[in-house]
Amino acid sequence: MDAYFATHTTGPSILVTNKNPPSAPSSLDTLSERIQRDFAAMTPQFQVGAKYLLDFPSEIPVASMRKVAAQAGVQPATLVRLAQSLGYPGWADLKQVFVRSLHHHPRRYADQARELIRGRNPRNALDRAVMAQTDNIRQLSADNADRLPEAVKLLNRAKRVYVAGFRASFAPAFSFQYLYRLFRPTVAMLRGDAGTLEMELRALTATDAVVIIGFEPYSRESVRVADAARQAGCRIIAICDSVLSPLAQVADSTLLFSTETPSFFPSSASATALVELLIEQLLAKAGSQAVSGIEHAEDQLHRTGAYLSDKEKQIWGQTPNGA
Repeated sequence: MDAYFATHTTGPSILVTNKNPPSAPSSLDTLSERIQRDFAAMTPQFQVGAKYLLDFPSEIPVASMRKVAAQAGVQPATLVRLAQSLGYPGWADLKQVFVRSLHHHPRRYADQARELIRGRNPRNALDRAVMAQTDNIRQLSADNADRLPEAVKLLNRAKRVYVAGFRASFAPAFSFQYLYRLFRPTVAMLRGDAGTLEMELRALTATDAVVIIGFEPYSRESVRVADAARQAGCRIIAICDSVLSPLAQVADSTLLFSTETPSFFPSSASATALVELLIEQLLAKAGSQAVSGIEHAEDQLHRTGAYLSDKEKQIWGQTPNGA
């Protein structure tokens, strides 16, 4: 991407050198689309700043440029130059896009206010964890209400569906595969056990869809699955933490979840909740045939002894400590 600016060697002032910079996006949606389109061509520092803008939009209207820069891990001048590369005269004009968006998303502003209050008056660890998970799950609706129908359509049209999630993302991926297979037999996991991932990826065809679940730091295996799916012509549904993730960059449809938590490790609770929401939508789309499939699977599980019978539950209940 051509540069739209240059810096003087004697100071941080900005000199615009391109007479025809791009027109500045007027809404948060169009700004998001512009950043996603140009992200791969941005400099590494621009990518860091742009990713923060889209991942934490509620921070931008209430924080100074220096604070935003510190939280993003870049210099304030980088944000100014990023704004100019997107067509704005400066940071203040870019910030106004986020300020205006608050009028359309009052809940996000309230969530941010609660976060500031919690920071000033810390609760105990359990309360903080519960509030963080509650906010993550509540945000699923705002982030995915317009995205879910497209994901459902792509999955419903696919001949086969493959699911991938590695390391901490394996749990929500396995849940999706397990639940979906209850009413759709043509669903399979891409696991890569014993180094066989490449062998599994050979089965992908242009009539299939691949669901990839992941969050930062992104596993190398998930990117390999995304690359193989793209080369095979598959439809790709990314379930991830950012529209700028390497998974979202190649996806036909992206569903978003937050990993925010006071704990030491990113939370996958909202990813699991999002998977369950997607399964509900897929079941509703599939209709009565899917219900029959679930009924058949459930009957088979009971017949083959997968679950404790009523008699066995009584026996276990009478045994001290379940031993």
